[in-house]
Amino acid sequence: MQKIFRIYFTLFIGLVSLAVLAQDTIPPVSADSLYREDQFYIGLTYNAPLNMPSGVNTRGLSGGIQFGFVRDMPINKQRNIAIAIGAGIAIDQFGQNLFIGETQNNETIFRVLDGNVDFTRNRFNMAIIEAPLEFRWRTSTASSYKFWRVYAGFRVGYAYWYKTTFKQPGNNVNQTKIPEFDPVRLSGTLSFGYSTFNLFASYSINPFFKDAVTVDGEVVDFRTLKLGLMFYIL
Repeated sequence: MQKIFRIYFTLFIGLVSLAVLAQDTIPPVSADSLYREDQFYIGLTYNAPLNMPSGVNTRGLSGGIQFGFVRDMPINKQRNIAIAIGAGIAIDQFGQNLFIGETQNNETIFRVLDGNVDFTRNRFNMAIIEAPLEFRWRTSTASSYKFWRVYAGFRVGYAYWYKTTFKQPGNNVNQTKIPEFDPVRLSGTLSFGYSTFNLFASYSINPFFKDAVTVDGEVVDFRTLKLGLMFYIL
């Protein structure tokens, strides 16, 4: 998964550089009164876990990469207010000290690892197909590539792949089947900024696990707040 993150991060940097150069050097075309802000998007986020059991701390890389396309549909004459719908993929990773394993009876174990447990890796990864729906306001015109924007929205997705990885000297545990995991992902989003780079935030509406409880009896209401940068390519 680290290799995947490195590949997509390199792709993110390359596309951002090319698009910035293109938007700064390509002369604007003639104005189109029916213009739309159809866009490819690429985002890089830090993933902060929320509502975790007491004693859970982040450890290692917790981040995400997302990319996709949205179709812009203006709803007023000035075309600066619109609704957009699209499709994309998000790849997320969480590094923390919440161990997720299973017993010999195939029952899931959620255990908070204290400082006495020696481990080198404990991660939860997932890949999600998602459909963003956004309400958009911007100061754009048919001939302007630089404008203010505020996009508030909602995303529904499906985690088609997920995996937990735990490593310590002499012991490796990988989980790809967790009955409590909810593959349907719902989140609220907000992006705002000017021109090329935009701040982005996303909050998990539903927890990752249903009816999950630690061995100490605490509810695992695991959600996330994503904070990062979103880049739009016209």
